[in-house]
Amino acid sequence: MTHQTSSKLRVAIVGAGYVAGHHAAALKRLDHVEIVGICDPNPAAAQAIAGRFGIPRTASSLADLADAAPQAAYILTPPASHPALAMQAMDMGCHVLVEKPMADSVADCEAMVAHSQAKGVLLGVNHSDLFDPVLLRALDAVRAGRIGDVVSVDIIRNSEYPAYAGGPLPSSVTQGSYPFRDLGVHGLYTIEAFVGTISGLRVDYQSRGTDPNLHFDEWQAQAQAERGIGRLLLSWNARPMENRVFVRGTRGTIEVDRFLQTCRVQRVLPGPKFIGIVVNAVARAAADLVQIPWNVLRFATGMLKPSPGIQRGAIEFANAARDRAAPPFSGQDALRIARLLDPVCVAPDRERLEMLAARRSPIEPADVLVTGAAGFVGRALVRRLRAEGKRVRVLVRKPLAIHDADPGIQVVVGDLGDPRIVAHAVDGVRTVYHVGAAMRGSLRDFEAGTTWGTRNVVDACLAAGTPRLVYVSSLSVLDHAGRDPSARLDEASAFEPRPQSRGAYTQTKLTAERIVSTAIAERGLQAVIIRPGQIFGPGAEKVTPNGTIALAGRWVAVGPGTQTLPLVYLDDLVDALMLAGSAPAATGGLFNVVDPHEIPQQEYLQRCKAKLGDELKIVRVPVWMFLLLGYGVETLGKLLHREVPLTRYRVRSLRPLANFDTNAARGTLGWSPKIGVERGMELTFG
Repeated sequence: MTHQTSSKLRVAIVGAGYVAGHHAAALKRLDHVEIVGICDPNPAAAQAIAGRFGIPRTASSLADLADAAPQAAYILTPPASHPALAMQAMDMGCHVLVEKPMADSVADCEAMVAHSQAKGVLLGVNHSDLFDPVLLRALDAVRAGRIGDVVSVDIIRNSEYPAYAGGPLPSSVTQGSYPFRDLGVHGLYTIEAFVGTISGLRVDYQSRGTDPNLHFDEWQAQAQAERGIGRLLLSWNARPMENRVFVRGTRGTIEVDRFLQTCRVQRVLPGPKFIGIVVNAVARAAADLVQIPWNVLRFATGMLKPSPGIQRGAIEFANAARDRAAPPFSGQDALRIARLLDPVCVAPDRERLEMLAARRSPIEPADVLVTGAAGFVGRALVRRLRAEGKRVRVLVRKPLAIHDADPGIQVVVGDLGDPRIVAHAVDGVRTVYHVGAAMRGSLRDFEAGTTWGTRNVVDACLAAGTPRLVYVSSLSVLDHAGRDPSARLDEASAFEPRPQSRGAYTQTKLTAERIVSTAIAERGLQAVIIRPGQIFGPGAEKVTPNGTIALAGRWVAVGPGTQTLPLVYLDDLVDALMLAGSAPAATGGLFNVVDPHEIPQQEYLQRCKAKLGDELKIVRVPVWMFLLLGYGVETLGKLLHREVPLTRYRVRSLRPLANFDTNAARGTLGWSPKIGVERGMELTFG
């Protein structure tokens, strides 16, 4: 079928983030729509969405889809990119739907509206909350007069954002007002839907510092509207998660729970006040007993779609574009909200930019930089460096009082994933100890802290001509499941062949080590790679040893207790790091740092138990039993199409490494453990 004869609305999707999946799912259900392509600068993201929904083409930019002759473009990218992309699409003759917020400034919104009018195309904004089925039920109840005249509407919403995954700082990190621009816009247009046009808005914001990359994480707003008052509470800290709307009228109330998809209308009942309160409470509880399980069943069976408001908004705009009718929410509607947002966002934006600029203020040269200085190894390394009189610079996500109290320590606050702050931290030091890495969180956390962090450190060291980089890798990069237990392990032993199957930590640590080794071989990086064994010492008593996982409040030891652990005492590791930073022959080298004295896992666990007492519960299970559990979890993950934390391959990879050849560390670094495992066990466990 040619473009000219097709009767379907040809849609291009721009942006392949999580919201693109909801738009694609909705559009695929429409017989009159054909998705001609999806574009995103990240090819893998675009291909993933295209594969899920049978979209025929992927591209890196909207221009690359011009020959597909799209008639409508769905702009699903970050708000800062909306104006340029929307006007580019309009120049191609496309009707345009953008996700909220419409843009980051009133001027940009006005330009988009003017351009759509000049080109004679539709401009819609997906104010999706007003398409949520339960919110629509609440609006219908208000219009029907079921609660009398509306007095006020209160919106309470908690949220969490995907972790910053590294690279140039996105607007979600640099904009102080980003949380309010992102979710506050939903609150403002919802308030207007219930109590009319907002004439005055007061906003307060605070920072609890839970996430260094989301500075202002508590927001409160009060709106004066033509028919009542609206209040909005947004939190990125309060738990459990909530997404509720409370509408109060002269003859009743409405409570909407958008997570549970319930809408409860309570009216004033005749008779004594207390009796009415009790009857309403009992009726509400009875309704919940039926409605909530039913909604869960609907969601599990696909009858209730995820993010129904987003999907309905995508459908309604496609219908409007087909019919050349007014979109449900136009650019003018979004412009009115932008004019409310702009004045209250100036101060938090300015404060955040000033804070980020202050982090890059000039600093005097230092002897060494330590990343990951807030961690177990990083703290010990900083103590040793200061004891030797070194002027130390640390790069941390959050300031620590112990660093602030020492005038010999320079503190740079920032994220390892941010290339600019890493370059600033590296500049003016002779030795960099890159200890920092993500230890928990999502894949995005690991990508930022480990992969991007290491790439940034390497690039900064090369740009600054840093004489020595010491990179702390991990034994997890080696093949655990497939190794021969009797074979000696050295620096040339096989890498993990299936890092994705082992999890985000192994996957990103292996990528990071390869970044360093490639830079040594191909870019002249003056670096040393250290792979420590399992690090223990005072403060690490609650860290599970190799072959053991924490599960349901217990330590589950998998396999026989006679298997030995590849240990290294903390102070002995610091010795190795210091030698790696100074030994001339170490440059370009890779060294496994493991104590030659092997301790059985059972002995280590007994010492932990003696130290921690009843606080620690240990269960030992045979490998075959855990393999069965892994198989069950794997199967469940396949049925639900979800990643799972336990697989058979991960169970086989739990076996601790053993039989280490540490001749390289002894011969080239001149390292041997001064304290050793036996004495270290006494110092750690008593």
